[in-house]
Amino acid sequence: MGFGGISIWQLLIVLAIIVLLFGTKKLRGIGTDLGSAIKGFRSSIKDEPAEEDKPEQLADQKREQSDIPADKAKHTDKEPH
Repeated sequence: MGFGGISIWQLLIVLAIIVLLFGTKKLRGIGTDLGSAIKGFRSSIKDEPAEEDKPEQLADQKREQSDIPADKAKHTDKEPH
């Protein structure tokens, strides 16, 4: 017995019917598309925590800028002290 009562021979017959219906080129294209979709999904999951940190960093930067008094924020090095 195989997977859930399906033998290996039954799986091979189903696979042969699928190949006859769709053809090898179309199945290869579907496999390639599926593989690239999975790869994109994995990379987006890995990048997601880094993107979540960015709003916190921006909020910290805004807080730091708001701590500077307005008269000193406008003051530049070209003006005399």
